[in-house]
Amino acid sequence: MEQLIKKSPRIEVVDALRGFAVMAIILVHNLEHFIFPVYPADSPAWLNILDQGVFNGVFSLFAGKAYAIFALLFGFTFYIQTHNQRKQGKDFGYRFLWRLVLLAGFATLNAAFFPAGDVLLLFVVVGLVLFFTRNWSDKALLVTSVLFLLQPVEWYHYIAGLINPVHHLPDLKVGEMYTEVAEYTKAGNFGDFILGNITLGQKASLLWAVNAGRFFQTAGLFLLGFYIGRKQLFVSTERNLRLWVNILIVSAVAFAPLYTLKELIMKSDTLIQQTAGTAFDMWQKLAFTLVLVASFVILYQNKKFSSKVSNLRFYGKMSLTNYITQSIIGSLIYFPFGLYLAPYCGYTVSLLVGICTFLLQVWFCKWWLGKHKQGPLEHIWHKWTWMGTNK
Repeated sequence: MEQLIKKSPRIEVVDALRGFAVMAIILVHNLEHFIFPVYPADSPAWLNILDQGVFNGVFSLFAGKAYAIFALLFGFTFYIQTHNQRKQGKDFGYRFLWRLVLLAGFATLNAAFFPAGDVLLLFVVVGLVLFFTRNWSDKALLVTSVLFLLQPVEWYHYIAGLINPVHHLPDLKVGEMYTEVAEYTKAGNFGDFILGNITLGQKASLLWAVNAGRFFQTAGLFLLGFYIGRKQLFVSTERNLRLWVNILIVSAVAFAPLYTLKELIMKSDTLIQQTAGTAFDMWQKLAFTLVLVASFVILYQNKKFSSKVSNLRFYGKMSLTNYITQSIIGSLIYFPFGLYLAPYCGYTVSLLVGICTFLLQVWFCKWWLGKHKQGPLEHIWHKWTWMGTNK
């Protein structure tokens, strides 16, 4: 295994899978108009039907799953960095903390153009779990990952509600915050938009993540990605391929009952919806995420498939640049301070805009990587991460 890593410093399927995740995120964000829910009011009936089909299809496939793949690969990348430094007798941990500080800067840049706040800031906060567990055993990593993914806080509130009928979740005022975000976005003042996004928008995003179970899910995915790296599960071997086939089968079988139970629970009272409902929602999305990851890894072993999705490798190598620039492009397309096309773009048109944005970014990635080793933001992140060294 060690020889395989030395021969192939970058595992191609990881770059392609990361590119797939960012592509899916872009499509979802375009359908959401980057959390700016303004849509055509007078579309013909046939287009409304098509729009609903597009919305259901894209959200069923990618919403909550693309982000999960992104989080999984964040943990995997941490393994690569830690492993490379350990081979030189160094501890990457404290350099990683500085790297998280830099990521907070990129999160602020992205959030400036994304009214709902930014998942990168969540990664910064939750990323601390990787620092504290970097020297743990493989077994400890896996067990802790599972515990996080079980959503213990949601089950605490659920059991507390059974014991004490007046028990309720803390009101974090997320709805009120997003109402205020929507108001200054519609006003179209660029300065207020930027300032509001990097302050109130970021706060609303983090508190929404608390309600949605994202903190524990993200921590669990980080550690799972770290564990996958430790075990070299993305390296192409017969043993790993059999494992991914088994993961695909188990996840596919588990998805249907988990989804059904989630739908049933969502018909219960509010506290149960917000606790057990959140846990089951996270579980069914995790199961489908593993279906997507396992399917992608298995299919990537086929030369025809890997050739057809080869552009995703270029896209994945510049994931940070693509993730942030898609927010800037989206804001200029949909928001009042830009072209303000949101009232004219239903889900179908928005999907086409997302596809065009993706293709434009792919073209830029191939052009840029033909001249440089890293994307522009990736280069800055790398350069500043290793400030004071020769890297």
